[in-house]
Amino acid sequence: MEAPRLREETLHYLAHRRSLTAAQMQGPGPTSEEVDALLRIAARVPDHRRVHPFRFIVFEGEARSRFGDILESAYAKKEGTEDPACLKIERERFERAPVVVAVVSAVNKEHKTPEWEQILTAGAVAQNLVIAAGAAGFAAQWLTEWYAYDEGVLEAAGLKGDERLAGWVYLGTPADAPKERARMDASALTERWSSPPSQG
Repeated sequence: MEAPRLREETLHYLAHRRSLTAAQMQGPGPTSEEVDALLRIAARVPDHRRVHPFRFIVFEGEARSRFGDILESAYAKKEGTEDPACLKIERERFERAPVVVAVVSAVNKEHKTPEWEQILTAGAVAQNLVIAAGAAGFAAQWLTEWYAYDEGVLEAAGLKGDERLAGWVYLGTPADAPKERARMDASALTERWSSPPSQG
């Protein structure tokens, strides 16, 4: 492995990284081979005791529209609606981008690594995927939305047992440049410890 060294291009990219919305994506998306390469990068995360508490489900091509039928049906049942305009939005959710990757949090509750650490690993995987996609020239957005918490949708997607969805990561080609948004200054979220807080 190469020793750590200054990588100014990487620092510049991370300092200016910004997600594009799924609505700002177009084709082409990453090929299956490119998706596989991005997922290999995404999987290179801190993982205490190598539990691998995550996995991926990839939606490409016609699979996106077939899954859209499931989203439409689930939304109609959940909301008790037959409004064609609303149902069209739900049916076309996965068609907003050429590729959608489900990042699944697959905690091993029998393992001695704390559950919280395993959950954090899955979150790191999703963020790694977003960063890797951007570095490869693709647009990426990490979303949850209502269907990340619908049991019927998750079962249809292939989640098992106690698995949870860390997020849907949408991948495509940027249709336009991202716009910056207001950011909290990290200094406002930072303190430096020197002693325990006073009591009373």
